[in-house]
Amino acid sequence: MRFADYAKIYVTAGKGGDGMTHFRREKYVPKGGPDGGDGGKGGDIILKGDVQLNTLLDLRYRKYIKAKPGQPGHTSRKTGKDGKDEILNVPLGTVIYNADTKERIGEITEDEEEIVVAAGGEGGLGNWHFKSATNQTPQHSQEGKPGEERVIELELKLIADVGLVGFPNAGKSTLLSALSEARPKVADYPFTTLEPNLGVVTFSDYRSFVMADIPGIIEEAHKGKGLGIQFLRHIERNNLLLFMVSCDSDIVGEYNALLHELKEYRKDLLDKPRILAITKMDLKEGFKLDEPVTVEDDVEIVEISSATGHNIDKLRETIWAKLQTVEHNESS
Repeated sequence: MRFADYAKIYVTAGKGGDGMTHFRREKYVPKGGPDGGDGGKGGDIILKGDVQLNTLLDLRYRKYIKAKPGQPGHTSRKTGKDGKDEILNVPLGTVIYNADTKERIGEITEDEEEIVVAAGGEGGLGNWHFKSATNQTPQHSQEGKPGEERVIELELKLIADVGLVGFPNAGKSTLLSALSEARPKVADYPFTTLEPNLGVVTFSDYRSFVMADIPGIIEEAHKGKGLGIQFLRHIERNNLLLFMVSCDSDIVGEYNALLHELKEYRKDLLDKPRILAITKMDLKEGFKLDEPVTVEDDVEIVEISSATGHNIDKLRETIWAKLQTVEHNESS
């Protein structure tokens, strides 16, 4: 499945049904009076969260979406049938904006959560509503009101417990495939990953967490260079950031460069807890670094090799422990 994290769609809710102008005509009921019914409400356009989805691709190909109109009123004061709502399933983490004003309409974060993005028009009143002492035979009824019409932008920000942050070829995709059942494309050249991948990391005792492989960032990604700027928004939804730097690079230099890119994109991303994984340790004799690496005191460092499994279980447990700390701090 191709990935899409942005869509712009034109939505038109259904028009309300017209009220009816009608008078009772029964053989033994003289002067039956007005009995025209009300029109039905027009259908709404509704976005609905679907935990099974992880892309906005379907909506990229549905530019114009209309809901059904309400039916006109009937005789005997019967209300017309409401127009059918148009329900659009979207992945969790979808943020909705008014494309014209850039106003944030809302966000879908839970399965089956619904947000009305365009409300259907109200049905018009039938002529029986307008009967009065001075107007016993009203000859008019109301037209149904038009439904809301607007252009909306949808932006997906993947919801995951852990986000992988690193330059191209840091080994993010390889780690994701080693820890989970996800099978991202892996190769020895930059930008193998052209779209985010999600994987569920499980333990033998049924613990689990969700990990997101974010496409590689390059220096000045926050200015629009490379691919990373397209996907930095997904890091906003991660509870924990796992920085990944290859052991055959300037480890501290690359780590600080990654921090800089996140800071320039959105400063509060640096408030998220993080772990540093030094990857590809199978390239080092005895899986040992030439010299110790130190970063901030609260950032744990784990030296790993996804290819050989070196310290993979240790990293899994380190991530789990950190996530529990995050959840505890949020609940207290």
